[in-house]
Amino acid sequence: MKRSLMMIAGLFLSVCSITAQNLSMDRVNADFQKKKEALPTGDLFSVFRQQLTQEERDALTFFYAYMSVGDITDYSGDFYLENVRSSLSTRKETTWGKTIPDDIFSHFVLPVRINNENLDRARMIFHDELMPRLKGLSMHDAVLEVNHWCHEKVNYQPADARTSAPLATVKTAYGRCGEESTFLVAALRSVGIPARQVYTPRWAHTDDNHAWVEAWVDGEWHFLGACEPEPVLDLGWFNAPASRGMLMHTKVFGYYQGPEDVMRRTANYTEINIIGNYAKFAPLTVTVVDNRQKPVEGACVQFKVYNYAEFFTVHTRTTEKDGKASLSAGLGDMMVLVTKGDQFGIKKVTFGKEREVAIELSHRIGEEFSFPIDLVPPPVKPNIPEVTPEQRAKNDIRFNREDSIRNAYVASFPNASAIEQFASETGYKAADVNKYIVASRGNYGDIMAFLREAAKKNYATRALQLLATLSDKDLRDTPKSILDDHLYNTDLALDADKVLAPRIAGEMLTPYRSFFQKEISKKDAKMFRANPNNLAEWCRKNITLRDELCCVGTFISPEGVWRSRIADRVSRDIFFVAVARSLGIPAWIDGVTGNVFYRNNGSDIQLDFESGVSGVSETGKLQLAYSPIPQLNDPEYLRHFTLSKFDGVGFTLLNYPDFAKWSALFKEPSSLDEGYYIMVSGSRLADGGVLGQVSFFNVRKDELTNEKLLVRDNTEAVKVIGNFDSESKFIDAATGQETTVLKTSGRGLFVLAILGVGQEPTDHTLKDIAVKAKEFDACGRKMILLFPTRAAYEKYQTAPALGLPEHVVFGIDQDSSIQKKLLEALELEANTQLPIFIIGDTFNRIVFTSHGYTIGLGERLLKIIDSLDETE
Repeated sequence: MKRSLMMIAGLFLSVCSITAQNLSMDRVNADFQKKKEALPTGDLFSVFRQQLTQEERDALTFFYAYMSVGDITDYSGDFYLENVRSSLSTRKETTWGKTIPDDIFSHFVLPVRINNENLDRARMIFHDELMPRLKGLSMHDAVLEVNHWCHEKVNYQPADARTSAPLATVKTAYGRCGEESTFLVAALRSVGIPARQVYTPRWAHTDDNHAWVEAWVDGEWHFLGACEPEPVLDLGWFNAPASRGMLMHTKVFGYYQGPEDVMRRTANYTEINIIGNYAKFAPLTVTVVDNRQKPVEGACVQFKVYNYAEFFTVHTRTTEKDGKASLSAGLGDMMVLVTKGDQFGIKKVTFGKEREVAIELSHRIGEEFSFPIDLVPPPVKPNIPEVTPEQRAKNDIRFNREDSIRNAYVASFPNASAIEQFASETGYKAADVNKYIVASRGNYGDIMAFLREAAKKNYATRALQLLATLSDKDLRDTPKSILDDHLYNTDLALDADKVLAPRIAGEMLTPYRSFFQKEISKKDAKMFRANPNNLAEWCRKNITLRDELCCVGTFISPEGVWRSRIADRVSRDIFFVAVARSLGIPAWIDGVTGNVFYRNNGSDIQLDFESGVSGVSETGKLQLAYSPIPQLNDPEYLRHFTLSKFDGVGFTLLNYPDFAKWSALFKEPSSLDEGYYIMVSGSRLADGGVLGQVSFFNVRKDELTNEKLLVRDNTEAVKVIGNFDSESKFIDAATGQETTVLKTSGRGLFVLAILGVGQEPTDHTLKDIAVKAKEFDACGRKMILLFPTRAAYEKYQTAPALGLPEHVVFGIDQDSSIQKKLLEALELEANTQLPIFIIGDTFNRIVFTSHGYTIGLGERLLKIIDSLDETE
């Protein structure tokens, strides 16, 4: 009887599973048909005319049903078929492939796209290199092993927001966290292990964001730091920061119906909220009301975290008839902006303390007002798994060996002597080509070949002009063929920045120039050159805007827009500039405002695709008056203040150069588009909280607007928070002699730190300090940077931080004695994330501490030292 019941239950589950699969494929097929109807031109679905198995056909149907327009137009069907066949083959090849449910496989193994990277053949190449290493391993151990392999190839280095493709990241040998995590997800999927990239859109307790990886192991999701192998899963340097997170999310390819909280669904992906995997959280519901306190339907609700001196939108919802919009987030403060038409409301909300909040549309666009705001981030409550000393020692040995493998590869890049020889052979000055070859890293072969051929063709000067328009990342991942296309298909007399330059915005570079010179008729080309507004009109008539079919952060190539006649707004703008430049018309997208311009008869004309009206941009002037506060004479953009312009729904950040000084931007009147603006400023406190100030104002055409830039002073008195014996001993790394903190620093204040070599928090912190090197040297205080072991110091010496203050002293913390004293004095756990920094004095007092991941620490240290110097 019992066996019969079990058989019936098994049959029932099997039938349910088949039914669920059928329902899922019904939706996939329906969405696939919608996509085909949306893209009727360009023969973009020709791969389905090939001989396919049912498995292959179903997988490709899933791909095309949910791929963005750019992924369909810019990559061939054969490319996706190769990826599908590799995934299906690997599923049969691996022991874990049989245990992965179909929905997990479809959403977290099959997809090629992970972020906004260029797609490549990484799946097949990584599979062939990794599979021999995973033979006989469990799924759990395979995940750890793949991360060790990734660390052999890549380590952390900050970079711009465009994400390099996995193979380009390997060629470069480093990447920012978004590239490292894209790389690891690609590697795990290549061996059939479900994986997803996890982002905290922005931290609440410090500036910046972070990305890492979750892998599905035997039915459960576990996290790990990409290219930062640990002995166990669910461990990374970010355990503590993640416990302070307000939101963690991931974008799942396709229409996903898993157990996680769905934040939104698009035509391409399902965004899910996984804050509960990392931090305590609570739900909060906002009700938007009018001046009669009635619910408002159709209002836009934006949940925002203070980060880099702006209120950064982490989630957006539109209210239904009940006027409600909800979010679950970490137990801290957010700002919520609600808008509808020309009305808006703004309010601070606190998750965990409030569950229901009403926000009235009490303000109108154009209304000028300001207010202070204090923001508190979630507290630190990390959950850190146990690691035995044996596990740690074994992992450290592997970690160091992997560093040596990667460093040996990096050592193969051209050195100064090789570059000198190349220059002498090709006729360039070594100083002119050195920066491009060095910055190209593993792509040096393409860059040197490009320069060599250009010299032979008497294009040397023009080739250098082209390279000067590119970012370091462009130099690292752009093939010679693309550079050749732009160099040899542009008139030598034309402007380098506005015509020759291949890069327009954040897109992946393509050889669009020769493409458009062939595709566009001579008649149309002549008409567009005579009046570039004719090209704009062509775009308005022939390109259909379908933002909903495009992934946020990705672009359709200019060639893809031409083939499909469909684009999102940014890809349309890039397309216009690409066609214009291909025809010799100076055109560009303004880096600060995002406005599109072309030059005609010596005048810079701003395009407005929506209105159809083009002309000289309408601007006013803005001047910000600033009264210095202690330790802040010249505020910096993105560190102390930002400006954002109302765009009809919310406020779009003006992208001035990172950390540009107030004195260079707005001390004197500065030109700004007319419109309605929000200015946000803030002081970050030691505990991660913020003293903020918000101002709304107008910039009117041909008028001067005077506003006050108020950065609220941190009035917290510096307090003694612990005691530390300044006679504590360490080994001076330079001399090898034992010394003390007191002997090294002299009487008074000092900065002391324990570093974590090769760890992202330490790398960030040292860069922050290097930026402020002159200020540190001017204050004259010693900075003692200690390493846990001599081996750690020697490892650091292989890739030291550049530009540190002259007053830095390196040392070895023998037996971790100083680290133990600091942990005890500050009541920190033994596994507290490095680096640990303190400001102390030779009266044995600690007045400031920071540990783990903290952005802007250099400035914060200086601020405390300056305030204490004034009281001495």
